[in-house]
Amino acid sequence: MAPYISAKRKGIHITNLTRTARFLLEACDLVFDAISKGKQFLIVGTKNKAADSVARVAIRARCHYVNKKWLDGMLINWPTTEMRLHKFRDLRTKQKMGGLNCLLKRDATILKRQLSRLQTYLGGIKYMMRLPNIVIIVDQQEEYTTFREFITLRIPIICLIDTNSDPDLVDNSIPANDDATTSIRLILNKLAVAICERCSNYI
Repeated sequence: MAPYISAKRKGIHITNLTRTARFLLEACDLVFDAISKGKQFLIVGTKNKAADSVARVAIRARCHYVNKKWLDGMLINWPTTEMRLHKFRDLRTKQKMGGLNCLLKRDATILKRQLSRLQTYLGGIKYMMRLPNIVIIVDQQEEYTTFREFITLRIPIICLIDTNSDPDLVDNSIPANDDATTSIRLILNKLAVAICERCSNYI
């Protein structure tokens, strides 16, 4: 990360913001171009400081997202995830139609508990019908298990990388403080704007 660090003060590395701005602009251009080709995005950020921003930005940009625990093998074992999503959508439909109210109280309680769990972990990808084309990750270290899945599947990655990360593992890196809520929100919002601007050109 040495090329991305401008100074070190009291044992704390300071990110070079000039490079942050440059790489963020490059990532926005990539996102802007990818949307025009119909590519799907998945935004991942499960730590507390990122979760709310990830959900808000993804919903705004109409992207898929995961902001709670990443279930092991979620994409590697895509057929299994597809079955879970199908069950999730089926339960949601039954609940909306009042179908759960017709069941015995015990059975209804079990299904509602299952639905709640599925909503927590799969709610952000409930309409995802295939593997994403590009993934945006908030924290390389925090999402390392997830990160390895994307590398295995050869899915291009845009990632916020802090001074403790490895930029060589990322297709498009954005050097930034991934522990600061304001930093996370700013960068995700910039990427969302690029997505929304491109989408608005087709309306």
